[in-house]
Amino acid sequence: MSIESVWTPERVEQLGQLWDEGLSTAEIGRRLGLTKNAVVGKAHRIGLKPRPSPLKAAPKPRTPRTVVDFVGPSCSWPHGHPGEKGFHFCGARVVPGKPYCAEHTALAYIRPRDRNSNAA
Repeated sequence: MSIESVWTPERVEQLGQLWDEGLSTAEIGRRLGLTKNAVVGKAHRIGLKPRPSPLKAAPKPRTPRTVVDFVGPSCSWPHGHPGEKGFHFCGARVVPGKPYCAEHTALAYIRPRDRNSNAA
């Protein structure tokens, strides 16, 4: 069967109607007994109005972000989980050269034990 015999004037008209109804290309193909690709190709060739891709997600609304004013270096140890209510950073004065306060520096930076201290 040639391409010319597949796309009869009746099928082309049906394609246009189904396209305007917003049916997916796969559904139009099922109704016409053709492949999705045949439908896409013909729609392109006859200049049907392009439609947004169903695979491209609509942009998500932006969530408001909290702006924190830092007066100087402050402890960046997180409390809670980002995105959850109540999430915040410690904010205490940092140990020079570290991103954390003394308490959180002690938790984050653990010195390896002296190998000789374990020897008997």
